[in-house]
Amino acid sequence: MKRQARGSGRTATADPSVARRSVETAEGDEHGDEHGDARLSRRLGRADLRAVPEARRALRELLEGWGRPGRSETAELLTSELVTNALVHTDDDAVLTATVSPDGLRVEVRDSEPGRPRPGTPAADEATNGRGLVLVESLADAWGVRTQDAGKVVWFELAAGAA
Repeated sequence: MKRQARGSGRTATADPSVARRSVETAEGDEHGDEHGDARLSRRLGRADLRAVPEARRALRELLEGWGRPGRSETAELLTSELVTNALVHTDDDAVLTATVSPDGLRVEVRDSEPGRPRPGTPAADEATNGRGLVLVESLADAWGVRTQDAGKVVWFELAAGAA
């Protein structure tokens, strides 16, 4: 996967020689892209925080055997932060998409809110709030926000072999 500046637009490369690997989604559909990369797609119900551990579990299954030690755990953490943000700060469903190739992982969470989230410094009295995008900014190889006609997509990328 190509490295890019944090917050910049989408870049991705794929190895078409990779055999297709699919993961079953909540709806029972299997997904793989045209390059044979494994793909996960989930609709997340509005304000349903039960979707957070379910998303982590599905991503863990998708990433089985992928990347250096610790990379899949980092991916789970960052995914749970994006999913939580979408479910807590929006008034509609969200969609989680993860695409994994031998080179890296790209996770996107799409929601219907037009505002662009920004990492901030959590207040001292906010023990567990306000740290999600700070974690994403710190741990992802690349991340950003892409606006759309109806909402936005917040995404991050991790290279499989990065330390």
